Amino acid sequence: MKYLVMVQATQIDYDAMGGKGNPDSPAWNEKEMQAMYAYMGEVNNDLAESGELVDGAGLVEPRQTRFVSVDAEGRPVITDGPYSETKELLAGYWVLDCDSLERVTEIAARVARCPQPAGAPDHPVAIRPIEGSIND
Repeated sequence: MKYLVMVQATQIDYDAMGGKGNPDSPAWNEKEMQAMYAYMGEVNNDLAESGELVDGAGLVEPRQTRFVSVDAEGRPVITDGPYSETKELLAGYWVLDCDSLERVTEIAARVARCPQPAGAPDHPVAIRPIEGSIND
């Protein structure tokens, strides 16, 4: 079964990773960033080696988001980037092909243990089964 495993963050989290801390999220230093990238690299390598990794990527900061909707006449309405007070948004994802929900839960728990500075907010790792994937 294929699963979408998602990590979430806010613009404030991205700002902190860029060295601009605030009361809700301390600034990350270079060593902490390197530890996070190394940890996630190990997760990716292990998933690729096990054959469970279908796809995965980290996403750029939320302020680079573009929302597209339509007005009453069907014309596009474009809104650029959420503001820093926006709730959590998708920060990165993996599409995994795992034998069971228990296995993908083990992987999500490993992702949730990614190192971060003391006092940084903990965002849950979300798992969603993928129904009827076009690549099945």
